[in-house]
Amino acid sequence: MARTRLVKESSTTTPGKKAVDRRRPLHFAAFLLLADAALVALIIAFVPYTKIDWDAYMSQVDAFREGERDYTKIEGDTGPLVYPAGFLYVYSAIKFLTAGQVFPAQLPWWALGLLCLSKRVHSIFVLRLFNDCVAMTLLHAAMVLIVYHKWYLGLIIFSGAVSVKMNVLLFAPSLFLLMLKAMSIKGVFVALLGAAGVQVLLGIPFLLSHPVEYISRAFNLGRVFIHFWSVNFKFVPEKLFVSKELAVTLLVFHLTALMVFAHYKWFKHEGGLLRFVHSRFKDATSVQQFISCKPIQSNLSKEHIVTVMFVGNFIGIVCARSLHYQFYSWYFYSVPFLLWRTQFPTVVRIILFVGVELCWNVYPSTAYSSMLLLFLHIFILFGLWSSPAEYPYVDKNDKTNSNKLGKTM
Repeated sequence: MARTRLVKESSTTTPGKKAVDRRRPLHFAAFLLLADAALVALIIAFVPYTKIDWDAYMSQVDAFREGERDYTKIEGDTGPLVYPAGFLYVYSAIKFLTAGQVFPAQLPWWALGLLCLSKRVHSIFVLRLFNDCVAMTLLHAAMVLIVYHKWYLGLIIFSGAVSVKMNVLLFAPSLFLLMLKAMSIKGVFVALLGAAGVQVLLGIPFLLSHPVEYISRAFNLGRVFIHFWSVNFKFVPEKLFVSKELAVTLLVFHLTALMVFAHYKWFKHEGGLLRFVHSRFKDATSVQQFISCKPIQSNLSKEHIVTVMFVGNFIGIVCARSLHYQFYSWYFYSVPFLLWRTQFPTVVRIILFVGVELCWNVYPSTAYSSMLLLFLHIFILFGLWSSPAEYPYVDKNDKTNSNKLGKTM
């Protein structure tokens, strides 16, 4: 009887305890949101705004709103316009709401959920208003959709992020590989077509009038950044920094690292990247497989999707020739996730996080701070490489299907 009573009591109390446990993270997140909202208000009230790109943004928006459609003639204080058309639409809307003034534009509703912990990131979002912030916000929105397998809508939002700033393309290789896992070949094609359609739709005013000028300026992949502003390769002599040899070397490392991670980590459970890709395109020869646009593996785990996306982007960060201060927003919000994907002790993870933050707050960057940042990046990448590859699917039961897939490759 006593044993029965004990079982009954435990069964009645456990659900309540579980409910409390589940609410704790939500309460903590709400606390962080309110605390950071107060911090943002204090920053705006007491820290003077530093004009870096805002005036240039507004000058470029003015030219666009006055009817200029030749990208080679749209310029600002910092030089010619080099962002795709989505940038102009976003900052035209901001100017409409704020009349081009800085103070009213510093409190966008979406910023409150993003700003937390980092002095440099607060500066980027609140005091500088770089377009990197808009691009990364859209990117994170796209990732939320993709995590819940809303691939087509996610690709549209992703394309919108690219239209604001092209750094978002660092996520593209990882996203494409995930699409190959989650969709039919025709589904991948349709999703990419939709993403391309967004770029065409946004660029119509410029493509119809000055297409060459627009494409050459907005999608210029060969830009050479100023050595002084580099946060990561300041220790490299300027002559080498601007050389094509360094650019090609870093590109080779970038592509090689992506291939190695994809083959040995992200597609480990499918028999490796090459076998998987061969199997997918072999299946595409089947009319039934090609006609279907439905996901073929809609059970990709959230952890796997986020890991592949964030690690792929981080590899691009490690291999970037030049990281300016605002570029920290490209990967800051993924750093805690990446550190906890490694097997480092918690103390080491915290030290790495603080070390990265300190390097980004050295102004101007020095040979020592940039060398330390590169070392920390490589160390984190090593930690990600040495950690075990997660099983990519939600259900362990699907492992049978995965093994069957591997045998047919």
